[in-house]
Amino acid sequence: MKNSSFRIVPIHTEIAEAARREAEAGASDHAVITADSPGGFPCRHCLRWAQPGERMILFPYAAIAPGRPYSESGPIFVHAEPCARYAATDEFPLEFREGRVLRAYNSQHDMIAAEVANGEGPEAVIERFLQRPETAFVHVRSVSHGCYTMEVERI
Repeated sequence: MKNSSFRIVPIHTEIAEAARREAEAGASDHAVITADSPGGFPCRHCLRWAQPGERMILFPYAAIAPGRPYSESGPIFVHAEPCARYAATDEFPLEFREGRVLRAYNSQHDMIAAEVANGEGPEAVIERFLQRPETAFVHVRSVSHGCYTMEVERI
């Protein structure tokens, strides 16, 4: 579904490349994992699920920088091999329509709302959050594990 009021922001290519370099160098907080099931290893760069047999890098990521109350570092995956950054930024990724919680933040990075997108879809929740003038951005996270998936920004 196309949308003109927001843009999907996957992690930056530089972050994915740095994770790959750190894993290659043997960083203790970067693990190379082979996906063993579909739907269990979401890449935050291309915004698709890894297929069984694909190698993934698991590493810590802070979507909100340290030093703020809502800062948290959590594990995320990127493909071990270079992948194209998600480009359909005017469309919410189909692969992540289910099992996601959306969190709205203000310009001070304080969480001001959170909601699971059940039934109506994530676009409706994002639109509702963005109708609030204090909403600066929205994070999309896993409902089950709480892991960061992507950011959504107002355009």
